[in-house]
Amino acid sequence: MTDVRTLTGDDVAEDFGYRPAPPGVRANMIFSADGAAGFQGRAGPLSCPADQQLLLALRAYADVVLVGAGTARAEHYGPVRLSAEHQLQRRGLGLTDAAPPIAVVSQSGALPGTMFGSPTPPIVITSARGASNLSSETRCQVIISGEDTVDVADAVSQLRGLGLHRVLCEGGPTLLDELVAANQVTELCVTMSPKLAGCQLIGPRIPSGMSSPTHLRLDQILVGQQDYLYLRYTRKEPLH
Repeated sequence: MTDVRTLTGDDVAEDFGYRPAPPGVRANMIFSADGAAGFQGRAGPLSCPADQQLLLALRAYADVVLVGAGTARAEHYGPVRLSAEHQLQRRGLGLTDAAPPIAVVSQSGALPGTMFGSPTPPIVITSARGASNLSSETRCQVIISGEDTVDVADAVSQLRGLGLHRVLCEGGPTLLDELVAANQVTELCVTMSPKLAGCQLIGPRIPSGMSSPTHLRLDQILVGQQDYLYLRYTRKEPLH
């Protein structure tokens, strides 16, 4: 049975089934009421303080944060910063105090300069073609997956090989499409924003190549402040 609750405050993540993160890829996305993943190229205008708190909490429960380079640039991504409370929660989950790295899927191999400046260096995931553009003095860890384009299934496998089993994907929509098409998504956390945005997307959609949709189970509905909804779906069938 789906768990339906009404929030009395802004703390979406606390004691509402988000902790611990499941092994595999947990995707966290926000959509407008009319299905847009962003407004004028950014997801930020759709968000609210509670949604931002949820994003920070989900990061604290992950081993690595996965994001597309376009989203990292549009949203001015920087390194993950953990509060003292989130560090304590990580200890309770058997994780290290260190902030999880951000892994950026970049076809060109380039990362925004805002990604640097933390003891935890970022990871760039690129193809062999993209890696040819990198200098020997790159300041990040490099994962090469695919020849001309990034093979996201192989990239997730390589992250697991590094001990990064709990992957939090923050989009954008193109990267989410690729992960879904590669049958890599274990859980989907969706914030439904009570806004109309005209179906503006962060980047173009790509054909999935799937023969049929993947079925999910709606485990949780949280009714938040300001008419926001927080939904958590899990796969009906486990990944093979």
